[in-house]
Amino acid sequence: MAKTVWLFLEEWDHSLVTSALELGVDGIVCSEEFTSRIKELGRITVISPNGDLVPGRDVFLESIKSPEDVPKILEYLRRGVVCLQQSDWSIIAVENLVASGGKLFVGVRNLDEARLAVTILEKGVSGVLAETSDPKILGDIVKLVKGMSETFQMQEAVVTSVKPVGLGDRVCVDMALMLEPGEGLLVGDRSSFLFLVHGETVENPYAAPRPFRVNAGGVHAYTRIPDGKTKYLAELCSGDSVLVVSPDGKAREATVGRVKIERRPLIMVTATVSSVQCGDELSQGSKKEKTWEGSLILQNAETIRLVDPSGKPISVVGLKEGDRVLVVTDMPGRHFGTAVEETISEK
Repeated sequence: MAKTVWLFLEEWDHSLVTSALELGVDGIVCSEEFTSRIKELGRITVISPNGDLVPGRDVFLESIKSPEDVPKILEYLRRGVVCLQQSDWSIIAVENLVASGGKLFVGVRNLDEARLAVTILEKGVSGVLAETSDPKILGDIVKLVKGMSETFQMQEAVVTSVKPVGLGDRVCVDMALMLEPGEGLLVGDRSSFLFLVHGETVENPYAAPRPFRVNAGGVHAYTRIPDGKTKYLAELCSGDSVLVVSPDGKAREATVGRVKIERRPLIMVTATVSSVQCGDELSQGSKKEKTWEGSLILQNAETIRLVDPSGKPISVVGLKEGDRVLVVTDMPGRHFGTAVEETISEK
């Protein structure tokens, strides 16, 4: 789950606000008198009595002084964001609140406190309120918290077929971010079986690299976005967030700058993963072998690549039965992009 960093601005500090904007801080908690001055410096969410989010209505700045405070905070969590000031939270209290759900922020003064906050119960709090006037400490906190994104268990899938399927509409996703070799988007014809589609970072004698682009697949395909959700490729728009994933499963958020949908010749890749790899506990230790199958329709061109288990790109044009590629599997079932438990069959 993507995490948020807010800055607590106790006194006016022009350089600190500028640093917050440059570092990508998501919001600033301040008094009413600072709101307009912050807005003059840049576009950012301001939490103040006359800001974008209003304390006591959208955000609740609270403290835990005794167990009797918990029911009130739980009620506020159902209504909006709750921020616990640094001096007033303990690990056990925060663990219980994190387990209850809702958007919980805690105040942190340094990197160690931020690291603790975002790892409580493994999932951590939704965000932190940086209570510091030191731009360097603020930068360290932002770097840590923003780096806490989803990590995927990458699996080896065996290619079972590669075949042309005629003309269709495919989607190129251009991001406001430069991709590294090996990185790409998780895309699949089914949300439960996603292929790692490599970015256009590879040199080619006929086309210049586009290291910000992934030629991702057909308009109908799913791709993973932050917070455990999916979106159809055709639904992506400028300003949306997607997850860029590396061969080791580490993900980072990227902002979509442009989406291009064009009609091109297509090819369908089908692959399978063994049930043991998928974590099917019922089949582990049994003699029966079950497989999960998935497919992805891509543009039929040499510049479109999947990723092999070593992290190297492999062109779909040269892909053949028996080759191995990296995928991510999940239980089937999505409703408007959110995972749900339901009886479902995807073919």
